[in-house]
Order: sequence, then structure tokens, then C-alpha cells
Amino acid sequence: MAEGENEVRWDGLCSRDSATRDTALENIKQAILRKAEPLRSVKVLPYRSSEQPLNAASWDGFNRILARLLMLSKRCPFEDVREKSQFILKCVQELGIRIPRPLGHGPSRFIPEKEILQVGNEDAQMHTLFADSFAALGRLDNITLVMVFHPQYLESFLKTQHYLLQMDGPLPLHYRHYIGIMAAARHQCSYLVNLHVNDFLHVGGDPKWLNGLENAPQKLQNLGELNKVLAHRPWLITKEHIEITDSFCEVEALMEKMKQLQECRDEEEASQEEMASRFEIEKRESMFVFSSDDEEVAPTRDISRHFEDTSYGYKDFSRHGMHVPTFRVQDYCWEDHGYSLVNRLYPDVGQLIDEKFHIAYNLTYNTMAMHKDVDTSMLRRAIWNYIHCMFGIRYDDYDYGEINQLLDRSFKVYIKTVVCTPEKATKKMYDSFWRQFKHSEKVHVNLLLIEARMQAELLYALRAITRYMT
Repeated sequence: MAEGENEVRWDGLCSRDSATRDTALENIKQAILRKAEPLRSVKVLPYRSSEQPLNAASWDGFNRILARLLMLSKRCPFEDVREKSQFILKCVQELGIRIPRPLGHGPSRFIPEKEILQVGNEDAQMHTLFADSFAALGRLDNITLVMVFHPQYLESFLKTQHYLLQMDGPLPLHYRHYIGIMAAARHQCSYLVNLHVNDFLHVGGDPKWLNGLENAPQKLQNLGELNKVLAHRPWLITKEHIEITDSFCEVEALMEKMKQLQECRDEEEASQEEMASRFEIEKRESMFVFSSDDEEVAPTRDISRHFEDTSYGYKDFSRHGMHVPTFRVQDYCWEDHGYSLVNRLYPDVGQLIDEKFHIAYNLTYNTMAMHKDVDTSMLRRAIWNYIHCMFGIRYDDYDYGEINQLLDRSFKVYIKTVVCTPEKATKKMYDSFWRQFKHSEKVHVNLLLIEARMQAELLYALRAITRYMT
């Protein structure tokens, strides 16, 4: 029997049919016990002195199998899989082999595990979401388990993720996961990098690509520059970036030339001047939000090999006399321009992304901490518009004076850190804002942050694509 993890087949565990899962579990049990037998006498040592040496890779592979089994015993939405996984681990332990332990305490470093919904205690609606996610990915990841505070958004998020990463599309599956690796590595998120690495290999990706971006195809290397700028300074995106990222050329023949940007609406000069002035003030003030003891976080080689120019990061666009023209939503917006262009480039994705934006933006339970029947729309808009303001995006009809009244400095520090340099976010920052609010409300804030940032990046990128096409 060949060594390694490949002989253990996990696919059947994702089935909604209990008989199929039962058969798969029995096969997994037998395969694991067969692999455990030659290891039982040496326990934790990677060799046997009196017999043929055991390959260290055999131990690594077996430990990965046990780690996956441990994950299934804790996080599988199917009770029979959880129970049988625990039983198999117990059988292995009785052979004298040490089994792995969880590295952390729940899916979030910031939220106590006891305050997050435990798998097995979910209601029928959430169970369906868990089962859908597990069936699609073969796991319930940390992101899903934190988003359970907001089932409506989670459903939209999972649907969009499934469409982008697994359904038919213009890019091969391993390309999509490699792009995910590049994006997550840009912010040194080892958790997401590892998830996409596993998925990349599972769908047949070349392991050599994982040794560094220079080993990937030229198409993906060309995305490195675009990925870098989009992640940190999307206002610098121009049509020239699109001209040298030839991945868009594959669908160019399928797209019609976009109509010219719609003309600016007639404005009331006096009020608009005041609005513009307040926007510029808020934009300048956003430069000074970070605390002075901020330190650079150097990425490890394990992460940095997936992208180039490790010194490139977020820099305020207004510093050192640099002038970046304001991005006016009235000239180019998601609803009127970006949505249709995304659908032209990738049919149906525009609808999924749009739904996700709207759910995150409009999500409310009409509560604030212990208060009920509260209209939170003004606060939600202030958070969303503050993020876009940091990226130089202006709404002519919004009074930016509201931001300073609604968002205090500690909250702004958290927002800017999570949006611009999430790798620097700390529990101290998380705890320092909205101290009386529930964790679910803070999770909602994070949903607003990631969606507002995503829309900001899309606006800059799609505007550049439009200019390239016209």
C-alpha cells in the first residue's frame, strides 16, 4: 500500500446520504488503522532502531490525517461523522500513538470560543448553511464559524465564494486558488494562504508553483503588480495596468465596448463646495489615525514567496505632497457601471457580489448594544463612507462632518488597521472600540469593512478596465 494521505478517501463524508457517509467512515477507519499498525511500537519517534527506518514523511502524512480527523470530530455538521471521528482517534490513541491537539481555542483570537455558536448546537437554518459549506469545501473554516452571527450575510458569502472558486468560469480551478494565495499572502494571512494551498493541490495544482511566484506561469506573475497595487493603493490603478495584465485579454472578444461615463449631474454650487471641503478635511485627517508606536510586520519567507516586492504596502495617498484626484462616485459607481461590467466579464458574478454588498450594508437588527428599536443606518453609512474616504472615494451627497461625530479615534484606528493593514490588527485594538457592544455587532463591523474595501478596489480596477476598453 502506498504511503501518504492520498489513500484515505474523504469525499464520501460530504454526502448528505447517511449510508454513504457510514461506508466512507468505515473505509477511513480501516485505512487509518492499517497505517497506524507499523507506527505503534515507536509512538512518537520517526525511526525504529532494530528494523528498517521509518520515513519522516510517513509520520508527517499520518499526523496530517489525524489532524483532519480531529477537525472532523469538532467541526463536521453531521453528527455521525463527528462521533465516528472521535471513535477512530480513540482507537489510534489506544495503540499508543499520540494524537494531535487543537492549536487554538476556537475560530477567533478576538472572540471567546464560548461566545461563538458551537457546531452541533445550530438551528435548522444554520445547519443547512453548515452542510452546504461542508459539502462544497469539505470543511467548516474559521471564517464561516465567525460569520454565523449573521446568517443572511453568511448565506450570500458562501454562495458567492462557491461560484467564484468552484463553478464553471474563465479560469481553471487551480489558477483561482493560486490567485487566492497571492491575495491572502499580500496581507500575510497564513490561515487563508494555507487553505488555498490545500485547495490548489487538491484540484491538481503544480506544487512547484508554491516555491515562489517566479515559478508560476507568466500570466499569474503579471497579476503580481495588479495584486500589489489593488491591495494597498488602488487609487493608483490605471488602464496601463490592465494593458500589461493579459488575463483580461481572453474575454476581451466577448465584451462590447462600454458606453462613456455618464455626465456629472448638475450640482448646487454652494452646498457642493462645502461638501467637497468637508471631504478633503476628513481625507487629510485619516492620514493621522495610526498610532505612533506602529511597527512594521515582516512577512516570513513561507508567506512572502507568493508575492514580490515585500516592502510595498499601504501609504496614505495625500502624504509628501502627492496629489491623487478624488474618485467621485457620481462619475463612476458600482450600481451604474461596475455591476454591468463585472457581469460582462464574468456572467452572474455581478449579481452575487451586488447581493453581498447590499446585505452587509443594509444588515440590521435595529439594536445597539443593549438598546433596541434603533435606526442604525446613519452609523452604517458613516463607517462605509469613511472607508471609501480613506481610498479617495467621495459621495457628493454625503456630509462628511458626520463621521467625526459618530466614529471616535479608537474606532478609526481599528477601521483603518483592518482595512489597510489587517496583518497588524490586535486584540487590544478590537477590545478598545465599542466596549459595550456585542461580539456579533463587532463582527458586523468587520463585514462592513471587508465589503466596503472590496467595493473600493473594484471601483478603481473596473474604472481602469473601462478606460482601457474605450
